[in-house]
Amino acid sequence: MHSSFDFASPSRRQFIATAALACVASPNARAAPAEPRNTMTLGFSTYGARGITTEHVLPILSVTGYDAVELTATNGFDAAPENMSTMRRRQTRRILYDTELVLTSLMEHTVPSVDATINTGNLKRIEAASELVRDLTDNKHCVIQTVLGGGDWDKRKHLLVAEVGKWVEVTAKYDVTCCIKPHRGGGMSNPEQALWILQQLGNPQRLRMVYDFSHYIYTGLELRRTVEQAVSKTAHVAVKDTIKDPKGGYQFKLPGSTGVIDFAMLIKLLFQGGYRGDISCEVSSMLWRQTGYDPRQAIRTCYKNMSLAFEKAGVPRPE
Repeated sequence: MHSSFDFASPSRRQFIATAALACVASPNARAAPAEPRNTMTLGFSTYGARGITTEHVLPILSVTGYDAVELTATNGFDAAPENMSTMRRRQTRRILYDTELVLTSLMEHTVPSVDATINTGNLKRIEAASELVRDLTDNKHCVIQTVLGGGDWDKRKHLLVAEVGKWVEVTAKYDVTCCIKPHRGGGMSNPEQALWILQQLGNPQRLRMVYDFSHYIYTGLELRRTVEQAVSKTAHVAVKDTIKDPKGGYQFKLPGSTGVIDFAMLIKLLFQGGYRGDISCEVSSMLWRQTGYDPRQAIRTCYKNMSLAFEKAGVPRPE
């Protein structure tokens, strides 16, 4: 379904526009057909499309050429469960079907705490996200992904195990996989720590990790080594670029925009390791909070850069 760089054919654009309108008149729809698992999809996270409604961004992504989408279900975003009425869920499901976009992930932000009230709220959000997945897709490979917050690993790791274990009990009831994301500067910041949590919980089928090399670069971790370490337990991959800040920090950039990370090699290594999920373009809040940020341009730039990386890697995407 993907185009070369920028836009699909006029007939394709016309089809999608018609489909988006049809969802209002016919909100009930079948689920999108399951994608064959001998490919990897290229997706975009609506975390980088704040200000565009879910119903409007999906046709934009499809016309651009993406295969998949991650919806941001975090509090304050358009696709948060509390913002998705029954009618909106039906319309979104219909648009996903008509545009042939695969819903591969919901992004949440649930951070384990020593405060039981916060943990109860986290569990409610995980359940609400699971219900949203159920309402939007029949794709059994769709995940709910979240970071686990900051703090000292040694002081927090047992708390993380306890709370993540509760989340997995909930997501498993909906046949949804919970994915935990190591984050630079976070309490869980590398694949080894994520794998330790999985091991402590007995490696449940519905618990996996997110791989995002932008959080590992400049920390002494190598691309090939981290892929080999994580790939068998990875169910979602986020991509963005990272450069060193002149002041000693770092800045996230659009994936493929700096040449720092070899994304073609990343895609190739993941495919060789058996990964058949999504490569999801993620735009950091470091970028989308900037004055003048244009989400539509970011959507186009990410697609151009990452579709080239797929071609260079020789890894197939769905037709």
